[in-house]
Amino acid sequence: MTITRDFNAPLADVWQAWTESDLLDQWWAPRPWKTETKSMDFKNGGQWLYAMAGPNGEKHWNRVEFGTIDAKKSFTATSLFIDDDGNIIESFSPMYWYNRFSETSTGSRVVVEVSFDNEAGLQQIIEMGFKDGFTMALGNLDELLAK
Repeated sequence: MTITRDFNAPLADVWQAWTESDLLDQWWAPRPWKTETKSMDFKNGGQWLYAMAGPNGEKHWNRVEFGTIDAKKSFTATSLFIDDDGNIIESFSPMYWYNRFSETSTGSRVVVEVSFDNEAGLQQIIEMGFKDGFTMALGNLDELLAK
């Protein structure tokens, strides 16, 4: 799955919004959900541990394992659904992210490639509402960058 999104903001601002937990917490979750970062170490081999917190108190935990980082150009990551104790939930396929950042004449472009171990993993995420949820989150990022 490939998502391309242009932002009317400088590349440095867009990069920061994708790589700093205090900014990610402001846009990553589709409303009315919120992102709550427990810890983040954005470096090669680092991790981001966060929960998607719902309006009724529910929490869905995720661990992002960062791979290769090329500052202000790209980074790779593996996203895993985990339980409250940090154990990987095996019924969910890992999501492999390759995020690329570039300048445009009006701001910045982000190209996100998400892949899975198999077609079933992709279908599972689609059925969970990933398309609409990620579209809403990117809209939140537009609003954050406009401030």
